[in-house]
Amino acid sequence: MAPRSRTTPLSRDAVLRAAVEVADERGVAAVSMRAVAQLLGVEAMSLYHYVRSKDEIIDALVDLIFAEIELPTLNEDWRAAMRRRAASARAVLGRHTWAVSLMDSRVSPSPATLRHHDAVIGCLRAAGFDIAGAATAFSLIDSYVYGFVIQEASLPFTTADEREAVAAGLFEHLPADAFPHLTEMAEHALRPDYSYADEFAVGLDLILDGLEQRLRNGSPGRPAPSLGPGTG
Repeated sequence: MAPRSRTTPLSRDAVLRAAVEVADERGVAAVSMRAVAQLLGVEAMSLYHYVRSKDEIIDALVDLIFAEIELPTLNEDWRAAMRRRAASARAVLGRHTWAVSLMDSRVSPSPATLRHHDAVIGCLRAAGFDIAGAATAFSLIDSYVYGFVIQEASLPFTTADEREAVAAGLFEHLPADAFPHLTEMAEHALRPDYSYADEFAVGLDLILDGLEQRLRNGSPGRPAPSLGPGTG
């Protein structure tokens, strides 16, 4: 990353945007006062007028990421709201994969983070989920989104040609008679109309179907703990 001109106006927003750029290119571990200052073309001490520490930068970065994700609203169907939010979160985290491990890690959440969580909980509560059910739904959906983003970013291919090359190497070490089911799956993934990205919507709908079924059954929260045999 080339340092920016010293004529670039320095502000808190400029500092945070530069920190995002460092994280996107080199990972969040590379974010430091010095690295951000170098990108902005200033001395590290200049940043202390806008942020007090690296921890404050990280808190603010998480807030920026949450601010990019679309919020659900109380007057829309909860499934549509959760689907739209999940798709938005996947897109945002796909651009900033370093943020996945930080999304729920901060002990000093900022306004956008709090607003985001409150909106998601409010949408689920308005749909009829009790607070335990809302907690379960929130956790389940986010676990799926975060996991999918990590898995998608870890794939050894991004294009159809790269996918075919990976599959070719796999088939060399994959005798069909030894691993018939794995061979079948690899052949499925090589179909021209197959895209791993399409799996996201299918999996999300399965989760939403399960949550909706619990809601219809009148048990949107966690099941009551069993007291053991004969306790009826």
